Amino acid sequence: MPTRRNLLKALIASAVSVAMVPYAQGNDRAANAMQPVMAHKPARLRAGQTIGLIAPGSNAWEDEEIRFAVDILKSFGFKVKSGQHLMQRSGYLAGGDRERAADINQMFADKEVHGIFCLRGGYGSPRLLPYLDYALIKQNPKVLLGYSDVTALLNAIYARCDLVTFHGPIAKQNFSDYTLARFKEVLFNPQAPIDLAMPPPFAAREGQAEQENRLITVSPGQASGVLIGGNLSLMVKLVGSPYEPDYQGKLLFLEDIEEAPYRIDGMLTHLTLAGRLDKVAGVVFGKCTDCDATSPPSFSIEHVLKDRLGTLGVPVLSGVMIGHVEDMATIPIGVMAPWMQVRNVWCLTRPG
Repeated sequence: MPTRRNLLKALIASAVSVAMVPYAQGNDRAANAMQPVMAHKPARLRAGQTIGLIAPGSNAWEDEEIRFAVDILKSFGFKVKSGQHLMQRSGYLAGGDRERAADINQMFADKEVHGIFCLRGGYGSPRLLPYLDYALIKQNPKVLLGYSDVTALLNAIYARCDLVTFHGPIAKQNFSDYTLARFKEVLFNPQAPIDLAMPPPFAAREGQAEQENRLITVSPGQASGVLIGGNLSLMVKLVGSPYEPDYQGKLLFLEDIEEAPYRIDGMLTHLTLAGRLDKVAGVVFGKCTDCDATSPPSFSIEHVLKDRLGTLGVPVLSGVMIGHVEDMATIPIGVMAPWMQVRNVWCLTRPG
């Protein structure tokens, strides 16, 4: 009889290295989605290539942290080209909006650059969206990687350029064994299907059980669709803008940090009132790091997710390895997750 761990082998599976598969039947929202099946996929990465390093939002506190990030990229065998304005600072921003946007445009235009990594998130990426050259970006598909505040860039570029982007680690961090393995299997050696966001193995023994990385099935069901999402607060900021991705038939993944339960409630309510959650084929909520209530009385995050997402009529799972955590998955935005089933566990396999 299959074990729970074996059934859980693929939490979010995406065929990165092959053409996108068509929608599987079984979910009306996905089946009726008016969206392209194919997205532009950047070429895989390999040692020896040049990576552009940019700071689209906030900068590191000290210059030595930037040099540390350069060393992280060099550890993969990459050559590193720093953005022209990488060392700039203006309060909580890494220099002016047009300058930070110019660094992104230049990295996409530069034929020597094979991928673009973000130094960090912080604040300010949405301010760049009007200044990006989307036609240029579409003509020069490259890996763009980051998370948190970078969510705005990842989804806007997918929406405007139909280019797959990557929600994953920033340059200014050490990669745990888990993070490194998930990063390399998506960006260096993609296969189809790829298992994403599965919690690291837990060696259960008498008197012990998994506690930190438990999965909660909010709503069971089955679905298929293209992945969009990232940081919840940034997805909310895109609502109503010309840079917002289409939610129709999508599998929406979300995460956040340092938000009280009532604020998570408010942001999910905003997406509901804006009609976005009525369109999705399924929701995957990752980690909500340091999101405990600051004072009682309060709902828990688990209660909020069940209350706000449990009545959508689509599969909803929480607890996967997406978010502000040491062990994080790299998730391709704009890639088809071919098939999902939620019973007591969340499984993705190819449609039969």
